[in-house]
Amino acid sequence: MKPFPKVHDLYIGRVVLGSVLVTWAVVTGLDLVQALLLGEIKDIGQGQYGFVEALTYVAYTAPRRAYTLFPTAAVVGSLMGLGQLAASSELTALRALGLSRRRLSGAVALALAVLTLLMVVNGETLTPWSQRKADQLKAQARSNNAILAQYAGVWAREGDVFFNALSGQQRTAKGDQWLELSHVSLYQFDDEGRLSSIAQAAIAEHRPSGWLLRNVTRTTFGATSVTQQTIPVERWKTNLDDAALAASVTRPRYLPSRDLAQSIDYFKRNGLDSGDFEEIYWGRWFYPINVLALCLAAVPFAFGSLRSGGMGKRLFIGIVFALGFWMLQTLFGNLAQAFHFDVRIAMFLPLAVMFGVSAFLFRRRSG
Repeated sequence: MKPFPKVHDLYIGRVVLGSVLVTWAVVTGLDLVQALLLGEIKDIGQGQYGFVEALTYVAYTAPRRAYTLFPTAAVVGSLMGLGQLAASSELTALRALGLSRRRLSGAVALALAVLTLLMVVNGETLTPWSQRKADQLKAQARSNNAILAQYAGVWAREGDVFFNALSGQQRTAKGDQWLELSHVSLYQFDDEGRLSSIAQAAIAEHRPSGWLLRNVTRTTFGATSVTQQTIPVERWKTNLDDAALAASVTRPRYLPSRDLAQSIDYFKRNGLDSGDFEEIYWGRWFYPINVLALCLAAVPFAFGSLRSGGMGKRLFIGIVFALGFWMLQTLFGNLAQAFHFDVRIAMFLPLAVMFGVSAFLFRRRSG
């Protein structure tokens, strides 16, 4: 096989890239419109959250949505582009000139590698930044309290009390779900702006009955004295929006891989469950391989099924492949959690199935 790129490789790549970009733009645009009309409109009117804020929030989420939808757009767009070439007999002509099926697959893979690389960079840089900005904007607009969030923690203010939590997560046990924040500090100031007390709690839980502080150490500053007391459990009366706080500290899906790795290390060192973080972390590594597997498994259809089929058939096949792969990933991911085996095995098994399908179809289609 001669090295890339040749004229026919560039031509195939251009057609495939064009189809993928159009498909990608359409599905991302529809997702943005749906997010605005079905998701954000109902929140308008809460606090200072108006239509402009909702529109800005959705715009900030565009990089994350483009990253998430790219694998689906890649397989559907590839099938659309190859289907056009097959329907116009251009693939037949290229095969007559000696273009092998392996060469065709290589041209498609090389073209998609460019966009995939851009998406990998986007997932590590622009997506975390823009999603953080979106969450901050929405939290600040909806809440009457000042909330400034970073993924490493959250700061909030209610009246004369300043609140800080270094990390947090959603907990589920026996059918109940609650927000749990760790390494919590409460700083209270008097009317003249002097620090009057500091309360440090190991954990703050938001239960249906309200907030609970556990293992509290409270230091109170008097005019000429300092007192300290330890309280095992204390109720915390506050109007802070727990949903805003949860959005600020429990979004591991939008963290860069470096921060995910640090969080996993922290959880393991402290004997905590890092399963959710590990699944997301390794999902980043498997992301480009997933795109390649999906598209290569669909390429053999260009030699047969797509020749006589219209756009509807190509779209249907692409959606079936994307949904089938997603269902396999979900299935094996749930099995990994249920039987406690390595999440990397769970992510590799759907890839093995898709590559197996691709190899089987390549052998059957002599086209």
